[in-house]
Amino acid sequence: MNRWSVFKRRAVTLRRIIRTGCINFVRNSWLSIAAIAIMVITLTIVLFSLIANATFTNTVQQITDRIDVSVYLKDTVNKDQTDKLLGQIKQLDNTKSVEYVSKEDALVAYKQQNVNNLDLMLAISQTDNPLPATIKIKPKDPNKIGDIKTFLEKPDIKALQSDETSYSGDRKAAVDKITSATAFLRKAGAVGVLVFAIISMLIIFNTIQMAIFNRRDEITIMRLLGANTFFIRGPFVVESILYGVFSAIISVVLLNSLFVVSSSTLQASSLGLLDINYANQYFGSHFWIFLALQLGIGMIIGASSSIVATHRYLKFKTSK
Repeated sequence: MNRWSVFKRRAVTLRRIIRTGCINFVRNSWLSIAAIAIMVITLTIVLFSLIANATFTNTVQQITDRIDVSVYLKDTVNKDQTDKLLGQIKQLDNTKSVEYVSKEDALVAYKQQNVNNLDLMLAISQTDNPLPATIKIKPKDPNKIGDIKTFLEKPDIKALQSDETSYSGDRKAAVDKITSATAFLRKAGAVGVLVFAIISMLIIFNTIQMAIFNRRDEITIMRLLGANTFFIRGPFVVESILYGVFSAIISVVLLNSLFVVSSSTLQASSLGLLDINYANQYFGSHFWIFLALQLGIGMIIGASSSIVATHRYLKFKTSK
């Protein structure tokens, strides 16, 4: 038998498998609807977890971007000492950026912030500028902000400061809580996606097993007629892939509808750390990627679950 004949035979077999899988998908409509409904829920949860994790990360990034350490300098510190200190701070591994605010600029900023407070404006106008020159340090990693604090606690550096840095007392406690919470949220989001992916596989696996059980007589007849394992397993795999395709499309459309409704009806732009506006924009900008991802996840979950389920059943029947 030449290669062309083998190819034609395999092509006919594959076409029959696909056709049988599609027929079974339509014929067992109630089971298909049940399987799709379960997969839609799980895929939607997985997709929402991904979007929520990205939204939490964005919110956390916005919070951590506001975390800085302010160093208040004595009025006696000259320009050379200031420039030297700025150079040393910039060389620290955890330093992202450094901003120097002079006494005059600090006073201007203070007046702008308290322009509506007449008592403070009157008090500040009757005295010499009491505000110190300030160096604002923005860290790369807020979790390692203690490294900057250690440098600033050196005796020669401490001697240039007029007061404690902003990273102390209640502010230090608040920053530490924020950094620990952000680390926890990132880990929790990753674990959540993994857990829901495993749950979806188990659910689809059990659904396929139920489908196989309902057609056990049909499988037995096919086996007695000499059908090979590939031909028996193929239609179930095709049927499961169809579950994944329809579920992925419905899941993406459903989540898109939820974001459209939520963005138009919710007055608040965020729910806790979940920024609805950002989540909607993120979903819209990555729509086709998410659709492809959902299709891939749905087809892989369906096909792999079907292969495992049919393997277990056919192995059991053979051994029996």
